[in-house]
Amino acid sequence: MTYWIDVEDLFEYVLVSRRPSGIQRLSFELYRALIAQRPGEIAFCRHDRLRGTLRSVAWAEVEALFGSLTGHSLTGQQAGGTRWAPPPPLGKAGRTRRIASRLPADIRVPLGEAVRQQTAALRAGLRAGQGALKATLRLVRARKAGNDPAPGSVGQDLTEAAQPGDMLLVLGSPWFRTDYADLLGRMRQRSGLGVAMLVYDLIPLSRPEYCDPGLVRTFRAWFASTMPLVDRFFAISRATARDLERYAQASGLRLRHPVVVLPIGTGFGDGPAALPGGPAGVPPRVAALQPGFVLVVSTIEARKNHLLAFRAWRRLLEILPPEQVPTLVFAGHVGWMVADLMQQLENCGWLGGKVVVVDDPTDAELAALYAGCRFTMFPSHYEGWGLPVTESLSFGKICIASSATSVPEAGGPFCLYHDPENVLEAVAILRRLITHPAELAEMEARLRRDFRPTPWSATAVALLGSLEEEA
Repeated sequence: MTYWIDVEDLFEYVLVSRRPSGIQRLSFELYRALIAQRPGEIAFCRHDRLRGTLRSVAWAEVEALFGSLTGHSLTGQQAGGTRWAPPPPLGKAGRTRRIASRLPADIRVPLGEAVRQQTAALRAGLRAGQGALKATLRLVRARKAGNDPAPGSVGQDLTEAAQPGDMLLVLGSPWFRTDYADLLGRMRQRSGLGVAMLVYDLIPLSRPEYCDPGLVRTFRAWFASTMPLVDRFFAISRATARDLERYAQASGLRLRHPVVVLPIGTGFGDGPAALPGGPAGVPPRVAALQPGFVLVVSTIEARKNHLLAFRAWRRLLEILPPEQVPTLVFAGHVGWMVADLMQQLENCGWLGGKVVVVDDPTDAELAALYAGCRFTMFPSHYEGWGLPVTESLSFGKICIASSATSVPEAGGPFCLYHDPENVLEAVAILRRLITHPAELAEMEARLRRDFRPTPWSATAVALLGSLEEEA
């Protein structure tokens, strides 16, 4: 029996992104763990859109591609973080603007919005082209390094390679392809493949206010068409499993098997052991930060609730001496629906330098940030799991975390929780840890004594065991 893992989403992702998100990290670690458990039974495949089929791809190519993401280096960036600024005003300040200002509001406002959207689309297209060029160069470098199969090699069609009883594992994020259900249907008919899918979250369906409208439409259509073709569902948390079961019930779809919640591994790659030793090994952008900072790791987007952290820091600066308030570090790519937040930070001078952004940190920078922080925050409104929480714990750092959805599953008894809507509740916890370092030290000692990281092998064993138990 062979487990064929669809990795097309990783090849699509690298065309537009420089660093892996949580989904890419989690899925890749699971791939590695599955290979370690069953080296002769795990294989990988990509989409052949021209022929409407799946084709095998070598693990070495998947490894090289993911390495091009995690090995990315931000050379030439200013140490201490990247300041974000809104785009410059559109158009000229002369005659056109004066004429537009005289138009009625019901014409002027929609017209201005149309111009802004068109300009944003052009900028997005330019970024996509630049990203595709960089991704192509990364692939070329990987092949020159000898980490890729022979250039031009074509994988085997799964309609010929797959055997009765084989399974297709969908462990990534393939919702970029709206006709995915058609592909699955053809593969099931031609090769008899069973299908198992890992669900990370249903945020576009359950909390669409935090997503781009286009993503909501795409995900809804993709999930509704794909779900009936899946034999077995897995989830990364009990919260996600409940969302999936509620959606199935509301849609009138009977799940063929109960949703299985997988234990999620702790950390990535070599984890804390990969931390560079000594001051000379600390990346420049991290070395430039004031010691004892507080860390928030995640893409900067509305759902992650960086706004609460900003408001809490403003309040701390009002009730504590400024020298007692540590620097707040946002480590992650500046994403969507946060233009107002970033403008507010600009307007207040980043709270006098008390807020810093380290944009797109490398793995080495992330490790150094975790090691160098006083503690971490993760105030997210809605999560499928909460990888930065378990990362923080694996580095021996307490996390002040949201009490919403799956986050308490990730943090267990080692976090201090607050309602993600309640700034004052978060401020009280922050003030407590900042002003009582002995209590923080006691919590860290308990964390080091009692926290047990989950190996990724446990995730792989649970996945395989469930598939074979119900076969």
